[in-house]
Amino acid sequence: MESEETLPIVVEFTGGLEMLFSDERKHRLSVPARDSKGDAVTVGWLVDYLCEEIMKDNRKEMFVLDGHVRPGILVLINDADWELEGEASYALQPNDNILFVSTLHGG
Repeated sequence: MESEETLPIVVEFTGGLEMLFSDERKHRLSVPARDSKGDAVTVGWLVDYLCEEIMKDNRKEMFVLDGHVRPGILVLINDADWELEGEASYALQPNDNILFVSTLHGG
């Protein structure tokens, strides 16, 4: 049986989000190229993966709300707003850089 194909990607967090991810701003990850249904993995899949596998903080609601990236978090795919790329349905490509920036500043 051949090994599962994986995609090397970089995920970055700024604007305070890094505190949810062990205070690490940059994560070099190798993720499966396909999800459990055999479909290409998407940014939406990645968000779930980050919450389940990478986030050590219990405050997931600071990153995800109702199954979606929380309003006020800007998502850039290779320096382009994810709205231009199809948002959560964007299929990840090798060496993609996904940046999550919190624009919310608590007091």
